[in-house]
Amino acid sequence: MRGLTDRLLATAPRIPVRDLATLRAQHPNALDPETLADRLVAGACRASGAVGAGIGAAAMVPTPPALAVEIATETLAVAAVEIKLIAELHEVYGMRAAGSTAQRSAAYIGAWANRRGIDGMSLVRPAGIVAMGAGSQLRRQVRRRLARRSVRSLPVLVPFLVGAAFGASLNRRDTHRLAREVRADLRRRTPPDPAYWSRPPG
Repeated sequence: MRGLTDRLLATAPRIPVRDLATLRAQHPNALDPETLADRLVAGACRASGAVGAGIGAAAMVPTPPALAVEIATETLAVAAVEIKLIAELHEVYGMRAAGSTAQRSAAYIGAWANRRGIDGMSLVRPAGIVAMGAGSQLRRQVRRRLARRSVRSLPVLVPFLVGAAFGASLNRRDTHRLAREVRADLRRRTPPDPAYWSRPPG
């Protein structure tokens, strides 16, 4: 888990996150935040399901030394999909984290680990060095979340393509549940700029 945590914290700033203008341009028929958020969640669920199916298919003929690698690969890939989703949901609801790409990434990793929106202060003040991965509290939170995610990935390793079906279904369900919890939290908040959606995209 320490190794997975380090890898996730190191790679998260490189996860491509679309800003609100890009999202609205790519989904011109999404006329309100809820519709756009629905589409992002559906896409993320498809992506996490595809990861589970792919790893499950790769494990069709189990090779014990490879099982840990397959679980780690699936765990990190799904985490990346979900962190990207959380970041883009914050864009959709007008609550983008402040700071640089790395600082915003730290805020979204914390949101992913805690299954809720980012800390309110992160909307106006960039996350500090501690939040960017050096903090023991964030590392513990991420490590616990990765451990739970890894355990839930074990059915993916069932052979003969049964694991592929399990993996796809479980991942889609888990990502959808995470999105539901984060969206419920974001809906309870007031965006720093209440008029953010009324401006033309671009």
